[in-house]
Amino acid sequence: MERLIKQLEKQHSGKKVLVLFLLTNIVYAYMLLVTIPATMEFSNGLQLLDMMPTGYDLEVVKTLFNTLGDTGRQTYLIKQIPVDMMYPFLFAISYAAILAYFLTKLPKLNPKFFYLCLLPIIAGIADYIENIGIISMLNAYPTVTETSVNITSMFSIIKSSATTIYFLFLIVVLMILGFRKLKSRSKN
Repeated sequence: MERLIKQLEKQHSGKKVLVLFLLTNIVYAYMLLVTIPATMEFSNGLQLLDMMPTGYDLEVVKTLFNTLGDTGRQTYLIKQIPVDMMYPFLFAISYAAILAYFLTKLPKLNPKFFYLCLLPIIAGIADYIENIGIISMLNAYPTVTETSVNITSMFSIIKSSATTIYFLFLIVVLMILGFRKLKSRSKN
């Protein structure tokens, strides 16, 4: 863990961070514009499980899977999930690097703040576990268990919570940097 934090602290290359950010968001845009809409064509307006930040229960899962039908469930399984298996890794490394990059711009920063760079990594791991749960439930349908739903839902909530906390903290860091830049300009 300490090595990972030290590695993140050394992320000084804005170009590397930018390339990671762009690559991550190209994959994300592909999901938003292609694979998610392709799957939602079968959902009759119901949200996909990975898009429910507050979780779901057995009835929601059964309703969604039933509404998707065979073709929709297969689309979820073979079009959406494979792309979503790339995204958590990219999200974790690029957004951890982004925060580390901006944290290094803050002088006299307590090094413990770099532990917040672990939030996208936690979100990425939770996203993988969520995806594995969704795959398992899609393959088990119609015999989806309440236990598998509860575990998968818990990791959906962990993913969305870690992501939300991360972005709130990133906004605060960017605001601090912006105020400092404005302050230094007004002095000049």
